[in-house]
Amino acid sequence: MSGVRVLVGTRKGAFILTADGNRKNWQISGPHFAGWEIFHLKGSPVDPNRLYASQSNDWFGQVVQRSIDGGKSWEAVGNEFVYAGEAGTHQWYDGTPHPWEFKRVWHLEPSLFDPDTVYAGVEDAAMFVSKDGAQTWQEFGGLRGHGTGPDWQPGAGGLCLHTILLDPVDQMRMFTAISAAGAFRTDDGGITWKPINKGLRSDYIPDPEAEIGHCVHRIAQHPDQPNVLFMQKHWDVLRSDDAGESWTEVSGNLPSDFGFVVDVHAHEPETVYVLPIKSDSEHYPPEGKLRVYRSRTGGNEWEALANGLPQSHCYVNVLRDAMAVDRLDPCGVYFGTTGGQVYVSADSGDHWESITHDLPAVLSVEVQTLP
Repeated sequence: MSGVRVLVGTRKGAFILTADGNRKNWQISGPHFAGWEIFHLKGSPVDPNRLYASQSNDWFGQVVQRSIDGGKSWEAVGNEFVYAGEAGTHQWYDGTPHPWEFKRVWHLEPSLFDPDTVYAGVEDAAMFVSKDGAQTWQEFGGLRGHGTGPDWQPGAGGLCLHTILLDPVDQMRMFTAISAAGAFRTDDGGITWKPINKGLRSDYIPDPEAEIGHCVHRIAQHPDQPNVLFMQKHWDVLRSDDAGESWTEVSGNLPSDFGFVVDVHAHEPETVYVLPIKSDSEHYPPEGKLRVYRSRTGGNEWEALANGLPQSHCYVNVLRDAMAVDRLDPCGVYFGTTGGQVYVSADSGDHWESITHDLPAVLSVEVQTLP
């Protein structure tokens, strides 16, 4: 029987949760890198035992770790991120120029085709690629060198490149999202980039419909519909049917359209999941009830999924990289909270169970469907 491996990054280390295809009896390994913030860890879809992890610490800086045995052992790999050109400046909160810095790796995205190729999204707002298993890194200079780069400003969590989507059909096409600049796409393998924010509206910036400046929290894509993208923005859930050329709001009947996560069912491209948070100042579920919302119509019509989730006095948050789906049938859905809980639904969201509830605050959740 197939199994699953859930990779959990937390404020105080990484944890690896494994189970067979029933997703009932879980084994927990960790903490790996105890005491370190693990912003993200993810496995290669080509070689499931090849894992990459972003290990960060305010005192000791940034370390990229690699495992070739499914997380049983790790080795620190290349941590020299080579920029493409002069750093220059970008705008700070008050509009003054601020030098670009390298602070941490927010997201690691292994190639869909080559286990030695992996992409990294970093703070401040840059994207890198390694083609030798994370030993050396080179920047996609065309992204930060885009003409709008000097106008980018950080969101509340920093000027972070937090989302990387690799097109499953066209290897030259990639999507990325930056808080708080917006979403961008390349059609030539990362040489040139274009903003893809038409249709976004953000009332908290000087020009609500500007080309850049939108605080995109997450974008998601189904491999069977590579031109269809779903977005959770600072406010609003949106959909694009033309690879980001235009966006339409699909928040519909959600109790709040603020949130961080969005994901798509593994086998149903029009089934989408979000997890509403009350507001940008009150980072907890509406009414203190933890509910995932599912749309089977690609947005607008949403149903609350609450069976097995706490429905009173729940004040946790779910961060942008903390939801994932597996590829079993029925599809499994997973998310982690800032209260240290990791939940699973083995039936596409109808029922939920806690895998574990005493971890440090969860920063990221990824899942591998194992042969």
